[in-house]
Amino acid sequence: MNNSGNNSSRCRIVVDAMGGDFAPANAVLGAIEAFNEKKNFDLFLVGKEKRISEVLSSNNLSFQKDFIVNADEVIEMGDSPAATLKTKPNSSIVIGAQFVRDKKADAFVSAGNTGAMMAASTLIIGRIPGLGRPTIGAEMPSVNGVCYLYDVGASKDSKPIHVFEYAVMGTIFAKEMGSVSNPKVGVLSMGEEEGKGNEVTEAAGKLLKDSKLNFIGNVEGRDILAGDVDVVVCDGYVGNIILKFGESVPKLLKHLLTKTAERSFIDKLLIGLSKGVLKKSLKSLDYQEYGGVPLLGVNGISIIGHGSSSVKAMKNMVLRANEMHQKQLVQKMTKAISEYSVKN
Repeated sequence: MNNSGNNSSRCRIVVDAMGGDFAPANAVLGAIEAFNEKKNFDLFLVGKEKRISEVLSSNNLSFQKDFIVNADEVIEMGDSPAATLKTKPNSSIVIGAQFVRDKKADAFVSAGNTGAMMAASTLIIGRIPGLGRPTIGAEMPSVNGVCYLYDVGASKDSKPIHVFEYAVMGTIFAKEMGSVSNPKVGVLSMGEEEGKGNEVTEAAGKLLKDSKLNFIGNVEGRDILAGDVDVVVCDGYVGNIILKFGESVPKLLKHLLTKTAERSFIDKLLIGLSKGVLKKSLKSLDYQEYGGVPLLGVNGISIIGHGSSSVKAMKNMVLRANEMHQKQLVQKMTKAISEYSVKN
């Protein structure tokens, strides 16, 4: 596998081979599948070199040794996130983040300890200049395609300026990654009228109203799926609750369909016939399709995946990192933080 290129615009992606419940197999195989599909980026695998080599050998895959970065330590899922950055300095997460900080790589992808990944991205890679807090978003399916929800757990007790920053970054992400020409932004509140929110919501709304963003005002929870707004912003505490609730819906639907099928042979037959259509309809709810979520606001590309990430999910995380680099998201967000703050 030739992993080198002379094009300076090629993205250099570091993959945490030790991250996830099925590491290093899924991380290594997914990353190489992504590379073989595109071949327009450079790939580094960071982790225990011997174990990475074993996965490559058992799957008859060749990979340049120079692109395997040895890391003797692993931050486990149960480890304390911030503390292990110091106690495990030779871990794959720390070394991967250092690669981006030191400009040896443009993107870091991991399905490892979420808290450690967020801490390493924020403290080692660092924030975009002038930014208060990074944010994690969720792509919620809506009537018109996708609604981007920020923040869904990167932080809690956000200040109004943080919510405003989420809107700026969410707008850039929706434009570049979602091809939405002029994203409509709303603040999540208890009602559409002004005065229905709490202090943070009301203050954030004023900042957004005075900005150059396409702010449409307060929105309610039902508007997220209705398709009338493209970017919804809120405190991470609220956003995470919404996200976890949304993740429970497919399981409920499956349960309800199973119970219905048990009622009669006809119901079972009808559900069986519609199974393919239902699977296609619910495809947008499958995390494997987008792989992981970007931590927006750090001075580099950082993508965090589910601990149970499959080979397909890891592949799509790497492809997303490459796409974000090609579309220069970090540079555009850095510029937007200052440009969007005041109306012309």
